Formats: sequence, C-alpha cells, structure tokens
Amino acid sequence: MEPAEVFRLDALAYLQCALGFLGSLLLRQAASAYGRYASPRAAFGVPARAAWALQELPSLAVPLWVCARSAAERLRRAPNRILLAMFLLHYAQRSLIFPFLIRGGKPMPLYTCVLAFTFCVYNGYLQSRYLSQYAVYADDWVTDPRFLVGFCLWLIGMLINIHSDHILRNLRKPGETGYKIPRGGLFEYVTAANYFGEVVEWCGYGLASWSIQGGAFALFTFCILLTRAQQHHRWYLEKFEDYPKFRKIIIPFLF
Repeated sequence: MEPAEVFRLDALAYLQCALGFLGSLLLRQAASAYGRYASPRAAFGVPARAAWALQELPSLAVPLWVCARSAAERLRRAPNRILLAMFLLHYAQRSLIFPFLIRGGKPMPLYTCVLAFTFCVYNGYLQSRYLSQYAVYADDWVTDPRFLVGFCLWLIGMLINIHSDHILRNLRKPGETGYKIPRGGLFEYVTAANYFGEVVEWCGYGLASWSIQGGAFALFTFCILLTRAQQHHRWYLEKFEDYPKFRKIIIPFLF
C-alpha cells in the first residue's frame, strides 16, 4: 500500500464532499438548465439520448480502464469485487440502457453535459482505484451487518430509481406533449421519487463500503439531488393547482 496515493484518494474524497456542498449552493442560485428548465435560446444543445449516454459512460469505462491497466490486487477479495460490481451495474444501466429508453427529451446544454462527464470521470476513478488497490476488508465482511444492510439499501434504491424513471417515461401517451403530475409508486408520497431511489442506493453503497470514498459519493449525491428535488417541488406547486399538497419533497413522510 502506497501511503502517498492513499492520502490522495482520501483528499479526493474530502474534496468531493466540499464539491457537493458547493454544487448545492450554486444550484440554489442558478437552477438546473436542462429538461423542463432548459432555455430555448441555449446554444450547443446535445440530444438527450446522446447526452445521457456520453456523460454517464465514464463511470463505467474509467473503472474498467483502471482495473485493466494495473494489477487489481484487492479484487481478489469477494467484498471488493461485489462493491465494484454494485457501482458498475448502476452505471451500465444508466449509460447503456436508460438513455435509449428516453422518449423525446429536450437537448441538454453542452456545459451541463461536460460537467456531468467530468464528475463521472472523477468519481469513477476515485471509487474504482480505491476498491481495486487499497480497500482492505476481512473475508467475512460480506456477512457484516453494515455490508448486508448497505447492500439491501443499494438494491432497493436502484429498483426504486428504475421504477420511478419508468413512471416518468410513461406519463405521456404517444403524440402527447406538455407535463403531467406523476402518479403511482413512491410518487404518491414524494415529488422526486427517482432521486429518492438514487440517494438510498448510494447511501447503501457507502454503508456497505464503510469508506471515506463511498461516504463522500453518497453525501455528494444527497446534496445535489436534494437541491434539484426542491426545485422540482416548487415547479410542480406553481404549475399545477391540484398538485397534492401532502407530498414531501424527497423523503417519504419526512421531508
């Protein structure tokens, strides 16, 4: 184990925490500029399917490159392999399946796509380098309550995220335009059910990994998606007079 690189990976994780807080503050000042919030005057728009595939792909490709370019000693251990597989499975779905299920979709501003691409390179390297080279787990870590609870949360969160995206895709019938109030699933309780699923997923991953790197990713996700969820909630309340007032923003029954 090289102390200098371990220090760098820890520093990158702490920086990711800071970027999460900073990103949340910036999003409160300047709302997300894609989808329903995209300006028709925005230049250099990237088609929705291409944007999502390209910006998410580094989180799949970078870990594979990291593991291929050097001996991934720690991946001989089952906990490391499972944790990295959890990360890769999510991004295989997000980069190779999710984009091609999108129906229509407004072009994404180029700068938004570039920012997301850059983050996925950063985080893909951070998670995969740590898990493949430096994360040390006991052989029985997969039976530890932290791993088991974390894995279950990860799986439940991913399923909620996928199901919620399915609901959003099918809000409009073929030929219809405009926006509708999401119904069904956890959308009956929160405005941003898809974001709730992703937050649960990465909090579970962070718990299962029991690492600064996994925890930093979970915190970053929560900071960014909470702010976006608040923006969505305000938008729905302003646009639809009959929007259910009892719905929470992102956490059922709480917030």
